[in-house]
Amino acid sequence: MEFKSPMPCVDIIIEIDHSIVIIERKHEPLGFALPGGFVDPWESIEHAAIREAKEETLLDVELYDFLYTYSDPKRDKRLHTISSVFIAKAKGSPRGADDAKKAFLVPINDLLKYEYAFDHKRIISDYIRYKEKGIRPNPKEFL
Repeated sequence: MEFKSPMPCVDIIIEIDHSIVIIERKHEPLGFALPGGFVDPWESIEHAAIREAKEETLLDVELYDFLYTYSDPKRDKRLHTISSVFIAKAKGSPRGADDAKKAFLVPINDLLKYEYAFDHKRIISDYIRYKEKGIRPNPKEFL
């Protein structure tokens, strides 16, 4: 019997002033997304978030909050992933690197105008609700 576990991932909501860093993906699935990626073996999720932010946006980030862990088996069509989503602050201008074709700032009020890969539109909606009303995702919403 073959046993396959979900892959741990991180996604990072990077705040700069009143905007969020969005990337355009270089590889499938194409589209817009939050910076993020897979956790390496023997790496903490916090370290993975800082590493992935730097690799994809060339920004040094400071993690300061945690939004939620997203685990819908359909969130990534390639395989079952579980993503821990961090909120971070940074300074400077993002530049696309590694898996990111481009990295750019989007004002918070314009975030939902984009179509996103994975479940990132849901994550961004949850982030906006959290910032506006202080309400984090509730596990009951996902059952």
